[in-house]
Amino acid sequence: MYPPIKPYESGFFKGANSENHQLYYEVSGNKQGDPVVFLHGGPGGGTDPKDREFFNPDKYKIVLFDQRGAGKSTPSAELENNTTWDLVKDIEVLRQKLGVTEWHVFGGSWGSTLSLVYAQTHPDRVKSLVLRGIFTLRQSELRFFYQDGASHLFPEQWEEYLAPIPESERHDMIKAYHSRLNSSDANIRLAAAKAWAKWEMATSRLTVSADAIAQAEKDDFANAFARIENHYFVNEGFVRDGQLLEKQELDKIRHIPTIVVQGRYDVVCPATTAWALKRAWPEITLHIIPDAGHSSREPGIEKKLVEAADIMASKGL
Repeated sequence: MYPPIKPYESGFFKGANSENHQLYYEVSGNKQGDPVVFLHGGPGGGTDPKDREFFNPDKYKIVLFDQRGAGKSTPSAELENNTTWDLVKDIEVLRQKLGVTEWHVFGGSWGSTLSLVYAQTHPDRVKSLVLRGIFTLRQSELRFFYQDGASHLFPEQWEEYLAPIPESERHDMIKAYHSRLNSSDANIRLAAAKAWAKWEMATSRLTVSADAIAQAEKDDFANAFARIENHYFVNEGFVRDGQLLEKQELDKIRHIPTIVVQGRYDVVCPATTAWALKRAWPEITLHIIPDAGHSSREPGIEKKLVEAADIMASKGL
């Protein structure tokens, strides 16, 4: 990772077609550098100052922003007018605000989903893609993590995730959580949010991270992360099942240089999805990291992501 840096510009911009959503953004690195936009995970995860450090600050003009309802964006945890397609429009509003014609796009987990959707919608605006922990919103992917799959590998954490939900509702955990995350009782909402967030934080690394678990206990983070994630997933991501892997969609972006970094033991976004993307789009470069789970903070993943960003900067695209 590159040394920590501070943004030279930050502020808020109004979400596309919205009077309500105010989105936090920041710009760091080289003012005359190659622009790159970082798309965070979740949805609802927000950005972190450390996210700037994937990029060479001498080469890149580094753009981070918090998606609707996430991080510093307001209103926090807001679900109204919060869809995949709203976020795609927001990226375009930010691009135009900053006077960028084309930029590199970098995203992991949900950020990889949004990167693919954005690129497939605006291929002429994307110089390159660096993606991590591929997630394409298929029902099979959601079922594996939230219903039957990861539960076999993290049984003790799964029990805690099950705990707020009566047995009679456990056949559809996403739907069961949806009713609690949207309860009129703030205590019920928060308890459900913390349990939902803790499940993902507990399973995101090869070894369980106490710091990640602690993040799930923060009220504001858990509330935004859980409510927004669940809102997207109960609505199937606002896309067709398998849409991102369809030939007609991939044909739009097949020419874009793309590097994918995938943890071998990622149970949040298992490697089978990255492999499905590689099968459908053989032109991409796929790196499977043998000793890593899901998180971008896993040492092997972190190192390869920095290398990938360096490669894209050196191409002079």
